[in-house]
Amino acid sequence: MLLIARTYRRIAALSLAGAAALLASATQPQPTRDDLARNNKLFLAGAIKTLKWEQPAEPAHIVGPIYFVGTQGLGSYLFHTSDGLILLGTGMPSSGPMIAQSIRKLGFRPEDIKILLTWHAHADHAGALAYFKTLSGARIAMMEGDVASMEDGGKSDFHYGWDWQTMGWPAAKVDQVLHDGDTVTLGNVTLTALNTPGHTRGDTTWVTTVTDHGKSYKVVWPDGTSVNPGYRVTTNPSYPGIGDDYRRTLARLEALRPDIWLVSHTDRFNLDAKRARAVKLGAAAYVDPEGYRQYIASQRAAFDQEVAREKAAPPDDDGVRRGPAS
Repeated sequence: MLLIARTYRRIAALSLAGAAALLASATQPQPTRDDLARNNKLFLAGAIKTLKWEQPAEPAHIVGPIYFVGTQGLGSYLFHTSDGLILLGTGMPSSGPMIAQSIRKLGFRPEDIKILLTWHAHADHAGALAYFKTLSGARIAMMEGDVASMEDGGKSDFHYGWDWQTMGWPAAKVDQVLHDGDTVTLGNVTLTALNTPGHTRGDTTWVTTVTDHGKSYKVVWPDGTSVNPGYRVTTNPSYPGIGDDYRRTLARLEALRPDIWLVSHTDRFNLDAKRARAVKLGAAAYVDPEGYRQYIASQRAAFDQEVAREKAAPPDDDGVRRGPAS
């Protein structure tokens, strides 16, 4: 997570969806990665507070039919198509009304959402899918590996399921089960779903091509690379094959080479700086192929660091509780 360059490096070392390491002030002991792994409430509360997951943000046009409608810390993206709206990512369970307000601010109606998508079934990205499904009657499309978690509110999550009362969200029925390479189309917009597992089994990277003022842009939402505190990718893996899943995902993301890349966490792609430049430059402000290359390289480095940490750690029980709800 990136608040400033220094904190990005520190948090990346702890592993990326966390940032609760910044919960303590500079004059207080900061929780360690192991502290966060053993205390989901600390982990979640710190991320919400420090990374502003539940604080409102101004909506903005990005490129072509794509708009940002998320919170200060979490990305939600609206697609205005000829046949209605697509919403990608919904933030935390509490964020539904806030995102709906941003959609209205842009002149659209959240009731016109036809398709609901997300990257993976965790509370910070799927938390308000149920809210928007109730509001609009939209259908939810999700990668097969995360369907069970979405439909039971996180109880079957391979890592957090046992603590679903802390880490879960309102369950919602999935209407379309996706597989790697499937497409989702509404009107003039088509998104391709790439299964990029690791962070969850059904983690999804979305890819599309859009046109803005006569110019085409390849747009990618990379996902699946974060190794949360408490995950195990080598010794006693969190699920069989998780390490290989991360490696395949990283290789696949390295090969995508987008013009514009957007992320489920706003700090990871410098949204504030890019939207400030967009006042003068428009869509060109978001074109950043080198930034994408550096971002994926940093994710690979964080994964390699986790592998080295696990191999160096003693084989004793680390005290972290893992697994789905019993």
